[in-house]
Amino acid sequence: MQILPEFYQTHLQSQLKPSQYLDLQRLVFLLQSQKQVCLEKLASVFPVPIKFESRRRSLQRFLILPQVNIKILWFPVVTYLLTCYFPKTQLLEITIDRTQWAHINVLMVSLIWQKRALPLYWQLLPKIGCTQLEQKKAVIRAILPLLKGYKAVVLGDREFGTVGFANWLGEQSLSIAIRLKKDEYIQQDGQLYQRLDSFGLVPGVSLYFRQVKVTKQKGFGQFNIACKWKRQYREMVADEGWLF
Repeated sequence: MQILPEFYQTHLQSQLKPSQYLDLQRLVFLLQSQKQVCLEKLASVFPVPIKFESRRRSLQRFLILPQVNIKILWFPVVTYLLTCYFPKTQLLEITIDRTQWAHINVLMVSLIWQKRALPLYWQLLPKIGCTQLEQKKAVIRAILPLLKGYKAVVLGDREFGTVGFANWLGEQSLSIAIRLKKDEYIQQDGQLYQRLDSFGLVPGVSLYFRQVKVTKQKGFGQFNIACKWKRQYREMVADEGWLF
């Protein structure tokens, strides 16, 4: 059963025992064929001639192995991919996003590659709801060694559009393109603060503000703000403009 690319195999075999590597291949095959991650369901079809409960415990033991770790198993593969497919002159597009399924809350950082998001690092959050600043910093901090020598831009939706996070990303030498809420305040050249939704952004209009202060909080630097509301096309019109 050889369903993994050769460079995956070489690295994984260096970290896992032969029996563990075989279990990993079986698990990857089942994840692709079954398209779900329920441990009991995977155990019920795991191709090993032992009783169901033994298969379930075997999968549990495999998943808690110390070497079944993102940084040990996955980071070297990412480094290989970057070396082979991304020259140092290329700008890396890094997305940060949070996904919630019922009671499971996942914070993930990915690399945009050929119109796909390649996961770099992820973290299960201890509770439902939006992320805290330190959680955002933690997942970015984990991938910084992977980005060494590259220029990178971090892309994020409005959940990540806080000045504190944007300021911290700049301190890590990362560019940003993070969406803002329309009720965010900006200040131009010492003028009074104004909300972004007060500048008359309507369908078909684009706005750009260079080096303005964002939010009324003290202690933060200045940012460039780009605003665009897609123009109406036939009967189709965007619900709102985009503010970055």
